[in-house]
Amino acid sequence: MKRLVFLTGAGMSAESGISTFRDSGGLWEQYPVQQVASIEGYMADPELVINFYNERRRQLLEVKPCEGHRLVASMEKDYDVTVITQNVDNLHEKAGSTKVIHLHGELMKATSTNNPNDPRCIITLPEDNLDIKMGQKAADGSQLRPFIVWFGESVPMIEPAIAEIMKADIVVVIGTSLNVYPAAGLLGYVSSGCKIYLIDPADVRYDHSLGITHIKKGASEGMRELIAEHIPVAHE
Repeated sequence: MKRLVFLTGAGMSAESGISTFRDSGGLWEQYPVQQVASIEGYMADPELVINFYNERRRQLLEVKPCEGHRLVASMEKDYDVTVITQNVDNLHEKAGSTKVIHLHGELMKATSTNNPNDPRCIITLPEDNLDIKMGQKAADGSQLRPFIVWFGESVPMIEPAIAEIMKADIVVVIGTSLNVYPAAGLLGYVSSGCKIYLIDPADVRYDHSLGITHIKKGASEGMRELIAEHIPVAHE
């Protein structure tokens, strides 16, 4: 079975109604980046940052996977599929994808302020009790914080992601500007015979020597075209 790796970004979840950070009208315009998405911002005002992510978590419960998410999950019937996502939502999992690597953390989880990557401190927040509260402790006794990789923090899942990219027969990039590192560097690890497809309605800067096939459509429409014209499936 061929190995198919998806690399997804904010454009994947935008069709589900989740605000993107970088686009015009996105979340960055409402909050300075350093205030809500850096370790320095968190240490300066943990309550503001915790409440920001509490709000985003509540928003996540109100949205559903888009057709693009569902089509990605459906590819598991014909391929050995890994999803590497820059998104912190759980929409790939809700759509049925079973192997998802989250590069930037997971919104529905919380962890320790002192040891954010210690598995003993990472918990999944129940849907009926989503909010992290000031004074709520992680297993190591420090303040519970969002399980999000902020600017200035290491990206512990980048090594597993590189390992998957190196083994891929086909890589499909969906809805990412390929400007955010280290995720943007992942295409540098593809094998010489790997086919690469990019699904994004916008013009995206990339290394043209990689031979990328650019499908200039949104996530759902682009996935439909990918399946119809480029990647054969038996389950239709």
